[in-house]
Amino acid sequence: MSGKEVQKLSRRAVDYGITLSSTQLDLFRIYLDEFWEWNRHMNLTGLSTRERMVIELFLDSLIPAPLLSGQGTLLDVGSGAGLPGVPLKIYYPKLQTHLLEANSKKIHFLRHVLRILKLSDISALKGRIEKDQSRLNPCGYRLITARALADLAQTLNWCAPLLEHGGQMLCFLGKRGEDTLRDNREVVRRHRLRMEHIVPYALPGKKEKRYAVIFKKVG
Repeated sequence: MSGKEVQKLSRRAVDYGITLSSTQLDLFRIYLDEFWEWNRHMNLTGLSTRERMVIELFLDSLIPAPLLSGQGTLLDVGSGAGLPGVPLKIYYPKLQTHLLEANSKKIHFLRHVLRILKLSDISALKGRIEKDQSRLNPCGYRLITARALADLAQTLNWCAPLLEHGGQMLCFLGKRGEDTLRDNREVVRRHRLRMEHIVPYALPGKKEKRYAVIFKKVG
């Protein structure tokens, strides 16, 4: 069973200012169990141990969470196996969440795991951000997330028009985060975004620094 790994998630999350309730930990345990079983038969992730999945997927998704509003609508673009959308929904249960994913097998997994988790106000939508916007919330989203979707410029070109005024956009930039932001200042300005937070961090057991950035739509 995965209780050991989820307890490690609980302990490690505290180091980043994140406290998880017993209910939230139970949901992460279920998510991990389903993720692990399905990954044996389809390529959801290349990570080969439960511990790495907990740290490099779940914890990584949660680290910027305390800086997000946690209210309103969330669109997770290119959600894959539900990252970071499902961990953020577990952390902020009031978020009305759309997980947008183009791969049919991953959509099948997402719909299965959402049924098992019994979360409300969350759905998995099959589609691509560049051509299926008619399926999305016509009023826009309060929070949009993208993890390993495309380069930053393309991600902003696709996602920023769907962001509400005052809404937040969370992007994971990897180890070259500062360089990427510097190279894309004009794209950020053109989409009327302001960098609200840049989050440098290293995951437990990793020396390499990563960056997450939160933009706010101001114009």
